[in-house]
Amino acid sequence: MEQLYLYLKALHLIFIVTWFAGLFYMVRLFVYHAEAKQKEESEQSILIKQYQVMQYRLWYIITWPSAILASIFAFLMLHLNSGLLFATYFQVKLVFVFLLYCYHFKCHQIFLALQKNEVQHTSNFFRIWNEGATLILFAVVFLIIVKSAINWIFGVIGIVIFSMVLMLGYKLYKKIREKRD
Repeated sequence: MEQLYLYLKALHLIFIVTWFAGLFYMVRLFVYHAEAKQKEESEQSILIKQYQVMQYRLWYIITWPSAILASIFAFLMLHLNSGLLFATYFQVKLVFVFLLYCYHFKCHQIFLALQKNEVQHTSNFFRIWNEGATLILFAVVFLIIVKSAINWIFGVIGIVIFSMVLMLGYKLYKKIREKRD
């Protein structure tokens, strides 16, 4: 039974990695799509068609299947080790998993709009939006590795500081990019 649990854990981790990879790249494609809307019509139509194909394949061939498989393997692991549900750190992790699914579903809404070429956000919004998955990833990894919800306050402070560093990095990148253009 322990060997089965380890196989499930390995598969869960693999599909978590591919799920996050899909989310990270999908939002990057959202950035490119929004920027393509600013181009001349001839260039815009070529780029947008290509981005829509890339988004469609990434979303339905990698991202969604990875999310589903990661969840299936997680439920199977919980079936074998239901005691995790009583661990405080794991309960906090589940809150972040819920937030990850909220993020995923919002990305799905954006994806559907972009498939119709309805760009409702700027490329700058998407660059900031992309950090949502990063914050969730950091929080979950630290919770699972450290296994401590007692130090939750330090974790929250760390995430806030990390978010501020990301924002400062984004603003610096934006200034450098504006100078280059």
